[in-house]
Amino acid sequence: MASRRGAFALVAALCLLELERRGLAEEPAVPAMFVFGDSTVDVGNNNFLANCKANCKANYPRYGVDYPFQSPTGRFSNGYNLADQLAQKLGFDKSPPPYLSLPDVTIISQMSKGINFASGGSGLIDSTGWKVCTEVFNMSAQVQSFTSAVQKMGNGTADLISRSLIFINTGSNDLFEYTDFPSNTTRNDTEFLQSLVASYKGHLKDLYGAGARKFSVVSPSLVGCCPSQRAVAHDTNDLDFHGCSRAANGLSRQLYPMLGSMLRGLAADLPSMHYSLGDSVGMAELVLNGTVLPGANFTVLDRPCCGGGVGGCNGTAPLCLDRGSYLFWDNFHPTAAASNVFARELFFDPGAFVHPMNVHELAELRP
Repeated sequence: MASRRGAFALVAALCLLELERRGLAEEPAVPAMFVFGDSTVDVGNNNFLANCKANCKANYPRYGVDYPFQSPTGRFSNGYNLADQLAQKLGFDKSPPPYLSLPDVTIISQMSKGINFASGGSGLIDSTGWKVCTEVFNMSAQVQSFTSAVQKMGNGTADLISRSLIFINTGSNDLFEYTDFPSNTTRNDTEFLQSLVASYKGHLKDLYGAGARKFSVVSPSLVGCCPSQRAVAHDTNDLDFHGCSRAANGLSRQLYPMLGSMLRGLAADLPSMHYSLGDSVGMAELVLNGTVLPGANFTVLDRPCCGGGVGGCNGTAPLCLDRGSYLFWDNFHPTAAASNVFARELFFDPGAFVHPMNVHELAELRP
């Protein structure tokens, strides 16, 4: 079964490259893109949080070493991150700007083009991130800021918001904290995951209530395979067959079908709601199993390009030369090359890892 899926994915990847070769429309596929989530899609919101710790910011070298002008913008990447690269597939230059960077007088006008609300360290639970970062822009605040801006836009905005794309990538930090900081009480994994799904559902309903109709949702990947978690798993002898954290990856694998069930139920209950769910677990397993995808050649899967797994990623950290061969940029985040492969799958995948439609198809729908 696994080999058949791998073969299908390889054929699908070749199709994706052909679609990219043909090019996309000159005009963006949607009028605006709104981004919510964590550090995988944050483009600088944490820069504007006064109490946020330095380890939860990326506004210093060597972050951004491959970004235009080698700018450390607050992206947790060597270059463009997942939000940027999906935005580029949609026809934009990059992700919309971070919400917290915008003067109040410009927010309403920027809403017609899109805004990025994502914050590194945040999760589905509002308390997630505060222990590690001291301050984050949590999901409730992200969604509330969006709905407030929509209300201030006044009449005539329904068509714009309903045709725009809502892109959400969150949940990984909840899994990190659950496994890294176990409570003294007896844990119930099922109850914990159900609480994440309930929180996700609430946020989606709030966004729908503000007029959103097109949702691109990304499930948490195999968080146990991050270099940081591999080290913990090795120390505690909690290794799976990939050499990753068995406990953390088990949570990721359980969460994906739960999110799928929740989204199917919401789409059945909410008129004109459409969604695309990306299976990050399946995509990660394909790479970890050694499948070589067209346009990608990841040969270093277990350690980061920046820092090499010893210490953090900063201006004095050793840096790999071939960023395109590394899956991870730092101890938690993918390289720009890995994000590009993932964005391509989200946008063009014909059904191997993205259901019930890909983002290209979602963008073309008329609510």
